[in-house]
Amino acid sequence: MQLAQWLNISHSLIQAPMAGVQGSRLAMAVCQAGALGSLPAAMLSASTLQQELEAMRTLGGQPYNLNFFCHQPPAEDPQQQADWQTVLAPYYQEMGITPPSGSGAGRTPFNQEMADIVSRYRPAVVSFHFGLPATPLLAQVKAAGCKVLSSATTVAEAHWLAANGADAIIAQGLEAGGHRGMFLDMDLDSQLGSLALLPQIVAAVEVPVIAAGGIADANGVAAAMRLGAAGVQVGTAYLLCDEADTTPLHRAALASTRREHTALTTLFTGRPARGIVGRVMQELGPLPAGVPAFPLATAAIAPLRTAAEALGRDDFTPLWCGQNASGCRAIPAAQLTRELAAGLA
Repeated sequence: MQLAQWLNISHSLIQAPMAGVQGSRLAMAVCQAGALGSLPAAMLSASTLQQELEAMRTLGGQPYNLNFFCHQPPAEDPQQQADWQTVLAPYYQEMGITPPSGSGAGRTPFNQEMADIVSRYRPAVVSFHFGLPATPLLAQVKAAGCKVLSSATTVAEAHWLAANGADAIIAQGLEAGGHRGMFLDMDLDSQLGSLALLPQIVAAVEVPVIAAGGIADANGVAAAMRLGAAGVQVGTAYLLCDEADTTPLHRAALASTRREHTALTTLFTGRPARGIVGRVMQELGPLPAGVPAFPLATAAIAPLRTAAEALGRDDFTPLWCGQNASGCRAIPAAQLTRELAAGLA
């Protein structure tokens, strides 16, 4: 069954949730165009999330997706934090700032407070990154009538998700921008491109499979559907849309030839995520040793980002972007949605 039938929407298309670069405006525009808009909650407080969900109520009951991270918070390691700040010390000196104290993470995993918000608002779909939440929390989401999606980056992860309560699986190819959804292990050698991953997951599980990674236009949508996808998820192509909250620095990089060079990096958060290669990735390498665990790495680099951005520079900014940014254009999200949906015909 295709996603459109399963969710009672017009197009078997999901706008990928992109924490930090979008809110309800983009999600609602996509929903109003007949696809499934997504609202990322990984970086939102409970009060801010409820404000965004109140805005989503203007959709009048149209289906939308609410997305959460469900990582296990790591134990803080003060020595590792200190060692990592030593690596970054030349940059602190250059920017004239003092290394931060503490390790504020900025990304909270799905918890009871968020589950209670889900129970109140009852979105049609709740999706997760980094596996699934604890069984009682997942049961509460399902009791609210929500369909549960989660990302798999390997066939083994797809098997695990299908066996542990996912109603559909997002096959996240290596081309995808932003954080990898890896959760069974962190071996980057296990990661496959969409053309290799998608058909293997389709063959391995009985639940619907949604293709993600490297899809930027109607031809890519059509190719994914021919490989057995029940629908597609597109993120990077929406980053320049009018309703996205992408910053001017990020927009400039996406509109330039810089978008042709991306890499997986742990520098900004501690987990592998794909973004445009910038100064700090070039100088330290995208996957250096000693980076604190996700999401604790954020604290050390955040003040460098703030200082550089104030000068109009993106030296320390995570410019999330997939390998195929050819679909990025400064157009309304509804127009992009309709163009992508042409590949579903």
